[in-house]
Amino acid sequence: MNVQPLKIAGLLRIEPKKFADHRGFFAETFRESALAEAGFFKRFVQDNHSLSAAVGTLRGLHFQKPPHAQAKLIRVLRGRILDVAVDIRSGSPDFGRHVAVELSAESGHQLLIPEGFAHGFVTLEPDTEVFYKVTAYYAPESDSGIFWNDPDLGINWQWSGEPVISAKDAALPRLSDLPAGLFAFGAQTDNCGGTPLS
Repeated sequence: MNVQPLKIAGLLRIEPKKFADHRGFFAETFRESALAEAGFFKRFVQDNHSLSAAVGTLRGLHFQKPPHAQAKLIRVLRGRILDVAVDIRSGSPDFGRHVAVELSAESGHQLLIPEGFAHGFVTLEPDTEVFYKVTAYYAPESDSGIFWNDPDLGINWQWSGEPVISAKDAALPRLSDLPAGLFAFGAQTDNCGGTPLS
């Protein structure tokens, strides 16, 4: 698999190789050693799977506060999404900036998001299924997030209609309302190295 750093330190795009023949295809979708070679050494402990029926379903922007912070490895099993990661690490030169990556079942590409990022996605096709691995168990007391349409973030969700969101996500705070210093930029949250893609 091909592992590439993105323009914000810590984010990785993973491109598994597909081997196709008349039966279909085979792909290796996770290899711990490949992530370690890219500088990511966390252990995944839980898998999550979501189905979003309607196009324009938006989930996010979510994160878990320390001590239950999560890194995530995102992939799409069916359909297509715009996946967004927002840097919320205090001291990061990219604090408040985001990366948006289109992921689809067809491409098989994945996004690795380390601790210190808020994560969300919007579905671009109906009946989209998203599967992701996390490095910490779900902890309701640490559950938090940022409002998806915070103007300070300037995210282009590539969806012009009114998104389908939960009441919980509609009530999330803005980035400026979060407590200072939730995450620190450095060795514990910047798990990846390499030369970023532009």
